[in-house]
Amino acid sequence: MRESSYRIGCRPADHPQIGRRELLQVGGMSLLGTGLGDLLRLEAMAASGGTARAKSIVFIFQAGGPSQHETFDPKPEASDRVRGEYGVIQTKNPDLIVCEHLPKLAQRADRFSIVRTMHHPADRQFRNEHSASQYMINTGMCALPPGENTNSIAIQKKRPLEWPSIGSMLAYALPPQDERRFPPVIEIPRASPNGDVMVPGTGPGMLGPRFSRWRVNLAPVCRAPDAAGSCPNCFSHDQPDDPERQPGKLPKSWYDNTSCRNPDFSLPDLGTSLGAALERVSNRAELLQSLDRVRRDLDSTGGVEKYDAFQRQALDLIVSQRGKNNPFDISQESAAMRDQYGREEWGQAFLVARRLVEAGVRMVQINLRGWDTHQNAFRDLKGKLLPSIDHCLSGFLDDLRDRGLLDETLIVMCGEMGRTPMISPIAAGGLNAAGVPFTAGRHHWGDIFPCFFAGAGITPGLAIGKSDAHGGVPVSEGYTPADLAATIFSQLGIGPDREFHDTEGRPFRIYQGHPIAPLL
Repeated sequence: MRESSYRIGCRPADHPQIGRRELLQVGGMSLLGTGLGDLLRLEAMAASGGTARAKSIVFIFQAGGPSQHETFDPKPEASDRVRGEYGVIQTKNPDLIVCEHLPKLAQRADRFSIVRTMHHPADRQFRNEHSASQYMINTGMCALPPGENTNSIAIQKKRPLEWPSIGSMLAYALPPQDERRFPPVIEIPRASPNGDVMVPGTGPGMLGPRFSRWRVNLAPVCRAPDAAGSCPNCFSHDQPDDPERQPGKLPKSWYDNTSCRNPDFSLPDLGTSLGAALERVSNRAELLQSLDRVRRDLDSTGGVEKYDAFQRQALDLIVSQRGKNNPFDISQESAAMRDQYGREEWGQAFLVARRLVEAGVRMVQINLRGWDTHQNAFRDLKGKLLPSIDHCLSGFLDDLRDRGLLDETLIVMCGEMGRTPMISPIAAGGLNAAGVPFTAGRHHWGDIFPCFFAGAGITPGLAIGKSDAHGGVPVSEGYTPADLAATIFSQLGIGPDREFHDTEGRPFRIYQGHPIAPLL
């Protein structure tokens, strides 16, 4: 195992509390130009330059960084402090074993492949910290902009040089799939997995605000401190095991989680930002007046490019397209289909993602919170995180296959980093937020982490790359965020010679890495 001076655990500065600018949102959707269909058609007049195998991508972002040992690269022969508490399941591929708490995915291992040697080549001060690693994963870059660090990159501000997100480059480079004017990139089920803070690297960067994504808040309010998991199966890693302190309205409860006992999604709500709840907006004129109030209040630095186009989209999507024509309205789905995905936050997000793909959205990002398992790791992975992802992702794969969508939809799932090979408390002898001693978990580790691929020309059933005996570093070829982005671009038909032009007209190469050849 590689000896290093990595810093164990999170610092408060790695989780900055940045206030939400409510006037720049409409129910969690950015008011700044949103990669609109008419603009995309103009920007994408040049041929894509490659053979498209995918029409859309669903990017599943496991915020916090899931452990490779407890997912897709377990080490059953290692010592207890490396192996952990779980057993494994052997799949149809002798080289691919998975954690015992992913039984449904193990049964479907012939539909996906795992790249086990993703890694960050950046310096340790960047690759082992949330914000920096999130920026690199979501932009497909291997470094931060000049002068930035893991704290500053989390601050939402305009920068002289900032790389666009993968989604913004897709919005720039690809024409829309149809004329229904849905934005090309949508992020669900929450505007951010960590509350009000936008995930670093998900903005439009040098492409400008017209290539921003829509962030749509569908999930219910969750009162869990440092909330993790899938409502109503949500939790806090600090949560005590004491039955008298379990979440709820008990006298000694540590927190009240009754707000998310009903996890049903709601349609995008204009009420928070506009001061008029959607159900009270009885006609288009009233809604336009509300939107105009927000527009007048926008600050001068925000930019309101193509605002009228946004108004049209907001009206068409939220007011006009009720029922079966609204991809967010999963009440249109059968009870059996709802059960197949799971009646919790993550399952509903996957179901909305399928409906958005059917509606022509190019990229859907699903944020799955809670993978920062510094403490109570084995309790929370076994009881919360792994059962949720196992059920809802399996249901998603089955539904896409049954509908004939798997061959044209690329599915990618990863976090921003992996976890340390060795298990240890985040602070030995210390007390967590609930006042109980820290328990063992794994900590930040950007040297290696797994990435899940399925659909759209991906060769299934493979375990690509090999880690050392401790699951700490690659011992075969490693792949970077730039290679991950290049793989996505390749499958969507964007060739390696394509460029984008920033708001000043300067050209930049879209590809910064190479497609992961064994997958293709």
